[in-house]
Amino acid sequence: MYPYHVQRVQHLGPGDFAKRLEFCKWLNDNRQLHRYILFTDDAQFHRDGVNNTHNSHVWADENPHATVESNCQLRFSFNVWCAVLDDQLIGPFILEGRLTEEAYLRLLQEKLPRLLKDVPLNKRGRMYFLHNGAPHSSREVRNFLNYRFPGRWIGRGGPHHWPARSPDLSPMDYCVWEWTKELVYSVKVVTRDALLGRILDAAYLIKNSPQKLQRATRAVHKREAACVAAGGGIFETQL
Repeated sequence: MYPYHVQRVQHLGPGDFAKRLEFCKWLNDNRQLHRYILFTDDAQFHRDGVNNTHNSHVWADENPHATVESNCQLRFSFNVWCAVLDDQLIGPFILEGRLTEEAYLRLLQEKLPRLLKDVPLNKRGRMYFLHNGAPHSSREVRNFLNYRFPGRWIGRGGPHHWPARSPDLSPMDYCVWEWTKELVYSVKVVTRDALLGRILDAAYLIKNSPQKLQRATRAVHKREAACVAAGGGIFETQL
């Protein structure tokens, strides 16, 4: 007998399978499209990171009464927006306060053009915007995306539908955020400034790893094939 960790995956609803298959078929029909999709997402980084003590074990002959310290009284966090386009990391952009629909719209209107300044013009002109943040799908946001990316954005209410509850199909989730948090929380963070510094340092290291970013975006096709083979269901345990 050997110990195995349980792998956490996203719960899928009854209507999700067909939508995931539809998206995968569209992606498979456009084999070079992954090079032009701006995969976007936001994540929260806080003081203690994500700790699951159920997966933390101390092997000993007698109970050592080991403890894990937490700092519930002194908490701080950052909301971070980031994106990946082929072999480029776009951002990060630190969002002050709560990420409301108004704040998200300002990000798209005012900050996104500056964040994309290093993207070649020919790629920018063919770029698809993947907008998978359901809480930020107000009419104003959709109108802006229709204006800025006519026929070339993916998300709720858009010309191309993004299947909900599908982090396994976005390189931001299955690669970039995992990579970033591994770097950020490799040492204990004790101050707000230190957390911000580690986020920016991690982004710098990732920006300078274009080959790994490109492998992550290319892996979308391997994943969509696995998703189709699983009938639109969970497939990560088979990779």
